[in-house]
Amino acid sequence: MTIRIMPCLDMQNGRVVKGVQFVDIRDAGDPVECCRAYCEAGADELALLDITATVEGRATMLDVVKNVAAAATVPFTVGGGISDVASAAAVLEAGADKISTSSAAFRKPQVIADMVKEFGADRVTVAIDAAINPAMASGYEVFIDGGRTATGTDAVEWAVKVDGFGVKTILPTSKTKDGVKTGYDLPLIEKIKKATSAEVVASGGAGTLDHFYEAVEAGATILLAASVFHFNIIRIPDLKAFLRGKGVELAG
Repeated sequence: MTIRIMPCLDMQNGRVVKGVQFVDIRDAGDPVECCRAYCEAGADELALLDITATVEGRATMLDVVKNVAAAATVPFTVGGGISDVASAAAVLEAGADKISTSSAAFRKPQVIADMVKEFGADRVTVAIDAAINPAMASGYEVFIDGGRTATGTDAVEWAVKVDGFGVKTILPTSKTKDGVKTGYDLPLIEKIKKATSAEVVASGGAGTLDHFYEAVEAGATILLAASVFHFNIIRIPDLKAFLRGKGVELAG
């Protein structure tokens, strides 16, 4: 598989934000402006995540999705507040190319099967927020509600169940690593890649160019990052040049 670069726009109150370990949120700009800038910089895909929709008990902000869709020149995935086929359909109709579901999928796994049947496996991503927990067989526990609620469920076991629904993409985010810029949680990526047939998105912890390459080596095919892109710590053209220099085959 060719490797894709995916900037992530975490949304709160209609603005792009970024936190550390799912807290300490700070503003990172207007979503449409960010979208345009990333498309022009060479992003292969975008992610738009409404990070408080689930805990606030509301649907995704469709007006934001429509505005981003009008500006986007690459495929983009929308997550947050997508709890059933109807809410997923609304997001896709607003212009998203794919949807991502997490808490709702965990609470009612049948939702995954319903979405795959309705929209096709290529348009459904299941996100898994996980944190290190030595009591779990894999060493990782699933968290839901934006990382607020521990489930007591092994993250890799849940990924295997998700894979069984035919989902083509799994997006594990390490709560332990999120925003700290010390590198992706490579064992989490490796374990989910080894246990499933899905593409794995590396998410949470990128801070240097080497971190992205390490994620490729661990088995990720989509490299998601937020703060390093938002705050110009790493530029996408520089990242792509670095990865090509390492012999990585990129999508664009």
